[in-house]
Formats: sequence, C-alpha cells, structure tokens
Amino acid sequence: MMKIHDQDIEAVTDAILYHQRAQQQLLQLEDITMGLFDLFRSDSGDQMTPHLAFATSLIYMMGADGKIDNEEVGQLLTVLGGEEKNGTIGVGANNQKLLDSAVRYVRANPVDKFLSEAAPLLSDAQRICVLLNLLDSSLSNGQAEPEEQAMFNKFMQAFEVTEERFRPFFQVLVLKHDRSIFTKADHPNNSPSHQVKLSV
Repeated sequence: MMKIHDQDIEAVTDAILYHQRAQQQLLQLEDITMGLFDLFRSDSGDQMTPHLAFATSLIYMMGADGKIDNEEVGQLLTVLGGEEKNGTIGVGANNQKLLDSAVRYVRANPVDKFLSEAAPLLSDAQRICVLLNLLDSSLSNGQAEPEEQAMFNKFMQAFEVTEERFRPFFQVLVLKHDRSIFTKADHPNNSPSHQVKLSV
C-alpha cells in the first residue's frame, strides 16, 4: 500500500486549485463558505450533470469549514480515483476533467444556486449517495465541524431527505469513523452487553 507523504498531499491540493496563500486571504472573509471562492469568480461554462453534481458537492463540503484536511483530500482521491505519477498521488486522469469542472463551478456559484440546479437532476439513489459521501468526508478527520454540519443540513433540505430517513445511514458512518473503540477499552460500545443496532 502506498503511503501518502506531505508533499503528495500538497501536490493533490494544488491539483484542486487550493493555494495556501489564497486560503489564508479567504479565511479572513466573514462568509467562509462562499468566501473560499469569491476571489476566483468566473463562468464555469459546464452543463450540470449528476456526475458533476457529485464531484461538486464534495468540493463544497471540503471548503465548508475554511480549511482542507489531509483526510478530506484522501477521501476525495478515494472517491474520484487516485493515481500515482512521478512519486505524487493525484486525481486519476479519467476524472481530472470532472474535478476541474467541479472546481470551476464552485468558484463561480454559491452553494444555494448549485443545489437548485443539481437537486432536480438527481434520482433518489443519487441524492442518498451524495449525502453518504458528504457525511463520510466531513467525518474523515474524526468529527464534523459546525460549518460542515450546516452545509450537510442544506444538502439534506434541498434533497428532501428527512433526518428520520437518514438516521440509519448516519449511524453506520458514525460507527465507521469512531476509531476510539479500538483505543479506549472502557468505551461504552465495548461493553460485553452492547450490540450494534440500527434505528430503522
């Protein structure tokens, strides 16, 4: 298994056009979610498709809290397909164009406009798939930041998926990311009487 080094993470970050200097400037803006991309406004010129909506959703979630964690980059590579080239791991050639289109769109459009365009194009299965991947990305560093939670709620509302319906999916992903069960012997979920069950 190939280890991702810091310089590889930096190269991937460059590939998705998040430059360190731009991040520092944009983090000072009041509206971090939109501020991340305000300096780069341009017309993406790409027609929205379900596949583009999927990739674009991930970019919005990655930028929600104003910083990009290594785990989020790793999640993006996992979802879009990573490829090693000259010692650097980047997005696979098949999906580089998709990623470029997603970044262009995010730079040019607020998330609310995106959701109004994307939601009608997506089937129920596609909406759930997007939500699962967004939640997986936001939990990849162990916890979802408040800005990520707010972004996730926007997607749920736009996709007309209730908390009650999504709860079993949520429980599975929270369990997946709760690695403290391996490091804390006294974790409540490690008691002999505890059995994992989903609220259905």
